Amino acid sequence: MAGPQADGERRGVSDAAGVVVLGSCAVWSLVSATVHGGRPEGVLLAVLAVAAGYAAGRICGALLPVAAPCGAALAGLGLAIGTPYLVPGPEPGVPLGHAGATAALLVLCTGAACCAAWGTSVPALRLALRALAAGIAVTAALLGSPTGAVLCAAVLLCSSAAGALRPRGAGIAGLAVAATLVTGTVWAVAGQALPDGLTVSLQARLTAQRVDLWQDALRLGGDELLLGVGPGRFGELSRAAAAAPHPDGKPHSAPLQQLAEQGLVGLVLLGAAFAWVLHALWRTARPTPVALTAGAALTALAAVAAVGNALSFTTVSVGAGLLAGLATARPLGEQP
Repeated sequence: MAGPQADGERRGVSDAAGVVVLGSCAVWSLVSATVHGGRPEGVLLAVLAVAAGYAAGRICGALLPVAAPCGAALAGLGLAIGTPYLVPGPEPGVPLGHAGATAALLVLCTGAACCAAWGTSVPALRLALRALAAGIAVTAALLGSPTGAVLCAAVLLCSSAAGALRPRGAGIAGLAVAATLVTGTVWAVAGQALPDGLTVSLQARLTAQRVDLWQDALRLGGDELLLGVGPGRFGELSRAAAAAPHPDGKPHSAPLQQLAEQGLVGLVLLGAAFAWVLHALWRTARPTPVALTAGAALTALAAVAAVGNALSFTTVSVGAGLLAGLATARPLGEQP
């Protein structure tokens, strides 16, 4: 019984860490809002969405380890096709706004379909689920989201390669490094720390509007390094946000938004939330390919969130928590 008991203790530690991290995110948003008069409702909703999705994923993954992620993939795909903008309102401009959220949702759907494929032992069903994942990547291209198509294909390839990778720790570490590199690049672009030629090339792809928003976020975060300017106040204080054709009050980068609105502590808590998800996947009792597939999809989501406002959409936050819960749930049939 030592094995199952040790596994239960590891899961308990991981769950407790998740409660502490998500609770700290909620509490700190209230602290920052109290000091600067911000509006923490958006942060609280995002934390609640992730927690609810994670709990639902753990429950559904334990009861239906194959059907639940398959159903989640189909539901997300239908949502992306039926409501391409996810929420009403003007499109801030490609690649800002809704386009990034749709790409993020389709990436999560691809990850869920691949997790379902690794969860079944029926060859025909596994092939069909992989075909579904490939179809989601094609759908992203048809919906006009080349970034989503590339990231979906990357998740599919990572999932296929995960079957040959036995020590999952190396894979999880690689995902952490990838997310760090993307965030560091965003930071370097905002701080104009890259060579001129590379900066011009990236600005052409990212748009000058996005880079201006990032620079304003970095400036505001530097002015209020500890507490930030308050949740929801970036749009009030940013000159670039006010000058945007369709202002939405977002800097279109989750790390820079945390720094600007909640200071260095908020940024550290955002990183801690991602680290907790990777730790939970590292310690899960599910097979390594399932853990690494979900990790690849969530890392792709982190990349999209680093250069857009995908996490501002409740659908995406719920989907992220749901995928993490599905990949860390232990099916009831495997209980000792």
